[in-house]
Amino acid sequence: MALPVHVRPLTSPGATGAVGTTHLLELRDGLRSLFQLDDAYGGGDVRSLAVRHLRRVRRIINTGTFPETIGRQLQLLAGEIAEHCGWLYYDADDQPNARLYFGEALTIATMLRDPNLEILVFSSMSLQACHEGRARDGLDLARAAQERATQLGSAMLQSVIAAREARALSLMSDGKTAGRRMSAAMQLVDRGGRGRPAPEWTAFHGPAELNYAQGLLNAELGHHDAATAFLHAALAHQEQKYGRNRALYRITLAKSLIEAGEVDEGAAHAVGSLEHLEEVESGRVLRRLNEVAERLRAVNAAPARDAAAELTEYAQTKGAA
Repeated sequence: MALPVHVRPLTSPGATGAVGTTHLLELRDGLRSLFQLDDAYGGGDVRSLAVRHLRRVRRIINTGTFPETIGRQLQLLAGEIAEHCGWLYYDADDQPNARLYFGEALTIATMLRDPNLEILVFSSMSLQACHEGRARDGLDLARAAQERATQLGSAMLQSVIAAREARALSLMSDGKTAGRRMSAAMQLVDRGGRGRPAPEWTAFHGPAELNYAQGLLNAELGHHDAATAFLHAALAHQEQKYGRNRALYRITLAKSLIEAGEVDEGAAHAVGSLEHLEEVESGRVLRRLNEVAERLRAVNAAPARDAAAELTEYAQTKGAA
């Protein structure tokens, strides 16, 4: 899939190799563009752009001339880009490479003693741990992030992390504590305008994401009727620019509908999600699609088997592309 490339080329430093604020701002604009591409298209194709952007920043750090204040900002930016590379590989379901980049980002965060970068890395690693079935690790990482976020005083940031705590707790079958953390996440969003401004990377977090998180929590606890209600709401409230998340929400809704016994509606949503997937390259979404296809194959009804066959054929074609 050819992506529209919005990462602008960096203005070359002068003959002395001097790097200033203008170069730093252009490099940060490049990271912002990578966020937007990921939101729209998923991590599959975007990761190569992110890796190239990280190499560019590394080269400038090692060959450029700049004052100490600019040097720190370049190192911090390298850590943020490395984290985003990890996120993109996580979304592409290449977990070994995701861990490598998360590790690089965490090393930079530790070296700089920067709590904002630590929070970002820990919260992403928490999601990865849950994805890999390491829920206890996911909870410990989310709590480490929350400890630092509480000190910074951003309600929206604390809400993001509380939702990730709830996710880990639901996977550990601790529904009571998970519910409390999910309630906290919702209350913190209501207070989002108070305290320090939220980091730019939390822009995705709002009613749609909270409904999705609540839907996942209910699904993990076996409350599939409740899960479908929240997942319907998540899909209804999600902005069009978040193409990958819309695809993920709809295929997750299909899975919960099937588990709730609404097989025909679930199959229809699963097949309907393929139109969203045409523009998305996300291994996480493709894995969820395969899970739904497998569940439909187990249903002794022709419509379910037909839908399963269509999903399987699509997944195989997508995987081979």
